[in-house]
Amino acid sequence: MTLSRLLRCAGVSTAIHRFYPVSVGNQQFVFWIMASTACFVIVSRNDIPIYEAEVGSVLKKEEAAHLHQFILHAALDIVQDLAWTTSAMFLKSVDRFNDLVVSVYVTAGHTRLMLLHDSRNEDGIKSFFQDVHELYLKILLNPLYLPGSRITSSHFDTKVRALARKYL
Repeated sequence: MTLSRLLRCAGVSTAIHRFYPVSVGNQQFVFWIMASTACFVIVSRNDIPIYEAEVGSVLKKEEAAHLHQFILHAALDIVQDLAWTTSAMFLKSVDRFNDLVVSVYVTAGHTRLMLLHDSRNEDGIKSFFQDVHELYLKILLNPLYLPGSRITSSHFDTKVRALARKYL
């Protein structure tokens, strides 16, 4: 029985795994790494997306990217209702779609940092949001940046992707 068949029998989808066969001497080992799906969006207080990034390790088709955007925008109403009922900035998981979870961090200026993911690492997600919030504040302090406009800085994009690799 192959490893992929064994995983399927155990209820684990093999589509989210990458298999690496390794030979050591006369023995054969197979290692697998869970591939994660993550889509990160910063939404301004006027419900306009100002930054978007696919930060997961699984390459997505265009249809999946549109689905991720749809799921995140559908969760905006839930986020708006929750933001007024709690003083917490990190709203954890606010919505689910199949095996994907929407986690949100709301800034004091009502900018929403939204992450669509399939991981269960709540502490890592919270740390990711806090570090991205610091980066976002540095962008806001730039006198050449107009608040509410798209973030086009390649430095910001590189830092966000590095934080995603570190925490997610």
